[in-house]
Amino acid sequence: MILYNVTVSIDNNVADEWLEWMKTVHIPEVMDTGYFLGNQICRVVEDEETGGKTYAVQYTCRSVEDLQEYQRDHSPALQQKVNDRYAGYYASFRTMLEVVGVNVERPEAQ
Repeated sequence: MILYNVTVSIDNNVADEWLEWMKTVHIPEVMDTGYFLGNQICRVVEDEETGGKTYAVQYTCRSVEDLQEYQRDHSPALQQKVNDRYAGYYASFRTMLEVVGVNVERPEAQ
């Protein structure tokens, strides 16, 4: 399983509107491409001294090949929509992660 993580720092002046837009427009458009099995949005809890909030938007997909196909065929247009709407208000970076354990339990004391 592959986790596609998009970390976004968004200016406080547009953060609430951006989050609502992500939930109602952008993420549904990403999911409609059919490449992802699920998604979640996480907010970084530490205080932000930069005048913004930071979020990790995470999508799960079956394979690296699926993610690469999404990035090639769909991502540029979807990223452009974000940039058209929020240029100058955000910074982002993307990370591809391979899931190597889920709900790992702590071993019993020996």
